[in-house]
Amino acid sequence: MTFQDFNLKPQIQKAIDLAGFKEPSPIQRESIPVILTGRDIVGQAHTGTGKTAAFALPMLNMLEINDEVEGLIIVPTRELATQVSDEVFRLGKFLGIKTATVYGGSSYSRQLHHIESASVVVATPGRLLDLLKSGKIELNPSFVVLDEADEMLDMGFLDDIKAIFEFLPSNRQTMLFSATMPNEIKELASKILYNPAFISITKNEVTNENIKQYYYVVDERERDEALIRLLDYKAPSKAIIFCRMKVEVDRLNEFLNAQGISAKGLHGDMQQRQREDVIQSFKKGNTEILIATDVAARGLDISDVTHVFNYHIPFDPQSYVHRIGRTGRAGREGIAISLVTPHEFKQLLRIQKAVGSALINKEIPTSSELKEKKQNSTLERVLATQISTEAIELINLLEAQTDLSTIALKLASMVIEDEKVAGREKIGKSKKEIERLIRQFENEKRRPNRARNSFTRGQRKSPRTRRH
Repeated sequence: MTFQDFNLKPQIQKAIDLAGFKEPSPIQRESIPVILTGRDIVGQAHTGTGKTAAFALPMLNMLEINDEVEGLIIVPTRELATQVSDEVFRLGKFLGIKTATVYGGSSYSRQLHHIESASVVVATPGRLLDLLKSGKIELNPSFVVLDEADEMLDMGFLDDIKAIFEFLPSNRQTMLFSATMPNEIKELASKILYNPAFISITKNEVTNENIKQYYYVVDERERDEALIRLLDYKAPSKAIIFCRMKVEVDRLNEFLNAQGISAKGLHGDMQQRQREDVIQSFKKGNTEILIATDVAARGLDISDVTHVFNYHIPFDPQSYVHRIGRTGRAGREGIAISLVTPHEFKQLLRIQKAVGSALINKEIPTSSELKEKKQNSTLERVLATQISTEAIELINLLEAQTDLSTIALKLASMVIEDEKVAGREKIGKSKKEIERLIRQFENEKRRPNRARNSFTRGQRKSPRTRRH
């Protein structure tokens, strides 16, 4: 199937061709024909699968472009609002449409001015509700989209969403898209959508099949060592490391930079200008590693992230899905790596069961394995390097001082010095130890009332709280 099979307006097809889109993704293939019939829709798909085009293309095709706001797209974060607005404008530019982006922390007057000439408004819930309640704007959109609905739920926007829909006309087409479908989102859909079509991926596709998922079992004190070893071994070109707390982000940022790794932190205590600078630096490749909390990373749409690291695994499966969905986007392959301790093992297996995909256990590479990999990489690089005029001149100068054999050894020593392997030979648990943990956990499930095993040791009740 191609995008031409949708019979969209020529101006839209031109934008699709210019964007380089070839075959529609599954969510696009299933959603676009339904939306074009005018029916409400609930679409479930993981992040990075083309949800924006899934609702934007049919909506743009149905716009009358009558100098009024015909389309309203509600998203959870400022960053996502900007990205969705840019994508909608790009796909609709040959139609002559204009978009307005509405979010907190920016000028009211400028946003109101942009809304006056916009066909499509992309807004975050807080600022949009503020403008509607204050009477600064009145909207009568024919099309309303809720994008990343589960993230809006997690961020506490559910009441705002319900309030916003009280200001919107009932004769509208509503589209709700979400990576996961908690009960609150299902209840919301039943209230704001009319007889919707449900397009949902199967359970074993909750996470992107392009993402390979691995976990490494380490002791708590080994986290930093394990992370450095894995970064060194995997050599990601662009990676996001997820932490649970802001203080963790700051500490890890300082630690990685002290190791000579180009990293920047992102969390909720930062000013908007700081956030934008960090995100732009990461997007442009000036920063290799982004260290972020779940909330700070919401709405990020960066297509070339090769690796996601969970410094700590998240508390719930939904957060895990959102985290690893930052890699493997736009059809690319991605790698998700989680560091877990024996005490977090039960949590890890619960996540694995909920997301319905296999997390493969691996051993942290030893220093010897890392050294061998670096040597092989250096060998390949040296053999592939073209000899330059400057190199010939340098060798001629050096030959005046010593013989070629000594020159070669000195140059090799310089390269090896730059690629030294730090840390202990062995970090983390072995395959056998991990398999033993799995067996212990399975035995614990079968005999829940038996004596505590390694997962619960050290957590027994004190004499004061124990029942007698």
